[in-house]
Amino acid sequence: MAEPAVPRSAADGEASVGDLVSLAVRDVTRLVRCELELARLELRADGRRLFMSVALTGVAGFAGILVMFMLSYALAFGLITVGIWNWAAFLIVAGAYVVLGALAMLVVYIALRRITGLRKTRDTVQEDLAVLRGSEETPQQAAVEAG
Repeated sequence: MAEPAVPRSAADGEASVGDLVSLAVRDVTRLVRCELELARLELRADGRRLFMSVALTGVAGFAGILVMFMLSYALAFGLITVGIWNWAAFLIVAGAYVVLGALAMLVVYIALRRITGLRKTRDTVQEDLAVLRGSEETPQQAAVEAG
């Protein structure tokens, strides 16, 4: 049969104060370890998103430069062949690349907005502190009651 979670003293069948304190310390230690693990996992996920955003920004920039050099002249001279003035043809090409760059930065902005900033860790730490303080209500309930 399994050992009970709280050791019983032989004298009266009740747990001693020392046993209860050691059990509470062990539980708090386990809680802190779990919170640190959750924070580490969230930071790792945020770091991956940030790395991917930086890498994709670099790739988009490099590809944009290559495309700009290779196609800019071809497109501008194609517009000139159609009958557009030289300066207007090159201005149209430059405007097209401004739009392309803006779209790439929009993708980066959307990816960076998904970074959570340890939201789950903050929520669980607040709940744990409320439990340790002996409060019956959750932090969300207290915030609603406070207005």
